[in-house]
Amino acid sequence: MRLGSFRWWHIDEVLPIEADLFGAEQWSAAMFWNELANGHYYRIATGDDDVVLGYAGLAGAPPDEVWVQNIAVRRDAQRRGVGRLLLEDLLAEATRRGARSTLLEVAVDNAPAQRLYAMYGFEPIGVRRGYYQPSNTDALVMQRSED
Repeated sequence: MRLGSFRWWHIDEVLPIEADLFGAEQWSAAMFWNELANGHYYRIATGDDDVVLGYAGLAGAPPDEVWVQNIAVRRDAQRRGVGRLLLEDLLAEATRRGARSTLLEVAVDNAPAQRLYAMYGFEPIGVRRGYYQPSNTDALVMQRSED
């Protein structure tokens, strides 16, 4: 498995992963295009056959805050360290940027992701009611501080 830069040509390959994992709440191609056009930090994990296993993104909020935009791993690649590798890469980028705070939102019913984030020092700091639409699922806001 290896990491690389998420480029525009990966969008078509990640859309089926989005659809499978997030259903009606999936990101559109336009949303990914917007993230890339705005220069956000996006990574792709591929297997030996160059097939996309997962992807992740990070957006800066100057002067010293970053937000994990997404982390997604194909179902048949889950529990193989792909999510962990992507998260570690995002956290390394946050450090390079001098971020003092890294934040993310995760569905309140996504316990596996919450456990992963907790392993890396993220703590719950709030809830966004009805954040995910159209399911109206709440999002748990988690933060990792570098203090």
